[in-house]
Amino acid sequence: MTTSQPAGSDGDVGLLSPVSASPLVAALTGDRAVLAAILAVEAGWAAVLEKHDLAPAGSAAIVAHAADASRYDPAGIAVRAQGGGNPVIPLLADLRAQVKALDTGSAGAPGVGALRAVHTSLTSQDVLDTALMLLARNTVSALLADVKGTTAALARLAEQHAETLCVGRSLTQHSLPFTFGLKAAQWFHGLAAAARRLEVLQLPVQTGGAAGTLAAGTVLTAGSATDPFALSDDLASQLGLAATPAPWHTNRLAVTSLGDSLAGVVDAFGKIASDVLFLSRPEVAEVAEPRAPGRGVSSAMPQKQNPVLSVLVRSAALQAPALAAQLHLAAATFNDERPDGAWHSEWPALRQLLALALGAAGHLRELAEGLQVFPEGMRRNLDLSGPLLLSEGVTAAVAPLLSAEGSGSDGKQQLQTVVDRTLQAPAVEQGDTYRRLLREAVPADRLSDVKLDELLNPASYLGQAAGISRRILAAFPDFAPTPTEKDGNGDSRG
Repeated sequence: MTTSQPAGSDGDVGLLSPVSASPLVAALTGDRAVLAAILAVEAGWAAVLEKHDLAPAGSAAIVAHAADASRYDPAGIAVRAQGGGNPVIPLLADLRAQVKALDTGSAGAPGVGALRAVHTSLTSQDVLDTALMLLARNTVSALLADVKGTTAALARLAEQHAETLCVGRSLTQHSLPFTFGLKAAQWFHGLAAAARRLEVLQLPVQTGGAAGTLAAGTVLTAGSATDPFALSDDLASQLGLAATPAPWHTNRLAVTSLGDSLAGVVDAFGKIASDVLFLSRPEVAEVAEPRAPGRGVSSAMPQKQNPVLSVLVRSAALQAPALAAQLHLAAATFNDERPDGAWHSEWPALRQLLALALGAAGHLRELAEGLQVFPEGMRRNLDLSGPLLLSEGVTAAVAPLLSAEGSGSDGKQQLQTVVDRTLQAPAVEQGDTYRRLLREAVPADRLSDVKLDELLNPASYLGQAAGISRRILAAFPDFAPTPTEKDGNGDSRG
């Protein structure tokens, strides 16, 4: 027994992709959004033709009215697209029928004048390439709005926790004293740098005609005051896309650059999510995701609070690279002047990448704006390694003292022996053992107790952590909080 879809429903509502299952993502990347983008291209082209007296006066208004996406059935068009291999062909048939019905002519009978403005001199690839760039522009705009909300939150965390001590980790082990402010600043850095690359990306129009030679456009403009290049530039302006010096039917850098930039942003999302997933483990307990009713629940364990925002964001980060790679695979196999399948394989990969990036951006923004930070947990974990964590700094300061006065002894080796002996003690005793062995190894007249205590204070060996954070935030002022996002005391909001 088969069950039909309810009227007006979409076949894919994101049931198995919760990271991108949202009304905003559906509105900007769903089938109806694709349909609307294609229709916007056709309406924009009609306006350009009328502007240059290449279509009857009033044509653009008729086509624009007919190009209302609510007039068309995405499911029916999708099925019919199998006949020509792309959705533009069946949609054009429907659009032309709508235009013909709306164009009543001077005598009130159906006319054909406005039809001259529909798709004239274009080919399906022109329209679909341009429509996908338009879809990307709208999606990227919403994506960057969420990214800037996230970076503003990360910048505030960097400022608030500039002196909050935590432990740095290298290859899963404790390495050196760190600050949570620097960790937040590095999260900010990765995301702001990736987003800046996406923000300046050029999304070009496409109007090459059947084989990318502008042959039909040349015929269309013969004897007029314009040429096909001017029409292309005007369409770019009409749609808010970038003008292009030439058709790019088989040069897919526009698509792969977009894919790479999206993947780069999602990579930065994934780094943050992976860190939060580790830091929110109960045995680490340095941060926690914001709570919300019904979020993080388990179907079997009522006590669990799963870090589901990070889980969803990480799921997008695990999928994005393969989608970007698919775009490169297609670009590398664009044979002839229009390929046999490579172009078609771009569409779902690019759309899914846009959907994943936009969906993950919303989750990450909520995570960053509501992240709970536990400095006491950070200090507890920092103290697990005790003074041994300072052995690099101690060696740099003390080894010269042990090698002084031409004794011929190797101070660095002596200190390594101290570390080796310390590591033989039980873990709970290693801090006291290291301090005692250091005191025994270094004469008090060369290193006072006060100076030794300073060397063994984690706050004394942070290098340029604060300066690095300040430089990162200063390098991306357009992604940091604005003055209106700070309270009356000038402090960043928590």
